[in-house]
Amino acid sequence: MSASPRGDIRRLLAVMAALRDPGGGCPWDLEQTFSTIAPYTIEEAYEVADAIDRDDLADLKDELGDLLLQVVFHARMAEEQRAFAFADVVDAISDKMVRRHPHVFGDEEVADADAQTVAWEVLKQREREARGEPDASALAGIARGLPEWQRAVKLQKRAARVGFDWPGIEPVLAKLAEEIEEVRAEFEALGAGDASARDRLEEEVGDMLFVCANVARHGGVDVGAALRRANHKFERRFRAMETLAAAEGRALENLPLEAQDAYWTRVKADE
Repeated sequence: MSASPRGDIRRLLAVMAALRDPGGGCPWDLEQTFSTIAPYTIEEAYEVADAIDRDDLADLKDELGDLLLQVVFHARMAEEQRAFAFADVVDAISDKMVRRHPHVFGDEEVADADAQTVAWEVLKQREREARGEPDASALAGIARGLPEWQRAVKLQKRAARVGFDWPGIEPVLAKLAEEIEEVRAEFEALGAGDASARDRLEEEVGDMLFVCANVARHGGVDVGAALRRANHKFERRFRAMETLAAAEGRALENLPLEAQDAYWTRVKADE
């Protein structure tokens, strides 16, 4: 493999071609398909988000490289099938960005970022119509492969664009309280021996989480970022509990809940 200047995408493309070479490539890479690589693609996107959340730019550089490798991997497999190549991917996204930003690359004007978001959705709808897609719903084009919390927010935003939305946060919070009570009722039914309550409980928990996503949307809060923050906080506090217990010669798993809760309270107070 000939040397390429640093930063030259052709080097990465050549590396991937060598990995997928049936005559001497990597056995693992040769076994992969679009379906088997897709989970890694999703995982790498989350690792990019994690590096950003930690404000670790050195790690972000590495994670962006891993994510780019996923794009190159998919493009290489498509090229082997004579469907498209990496250059076609680059051209497609470049054309799309120019087409969807007529206020930058053309003569149109937008007042602000909110107006641009509306214009973007209108352009996407026109593109679907131009492709002859039969689905004319306001919810058309929302991918089913998205994380469900993200899909919930997108569904809500699309519905809101045609006026189907709560007028403010108070009715949303009231709806959340209603859903919590319905979840409570199914737990009680389950505890009373009603086997059919398990399916209803799943449905009611789903309704509750959907409303939680709506609460976040009304507050302009990113659900994923909020949950990552909550996870990080829980992990930080739990690890601190373990440290406190170990310093006192105690194992957390051997303590009753009341004692564990006391450590949790101490950790919160220290913060």
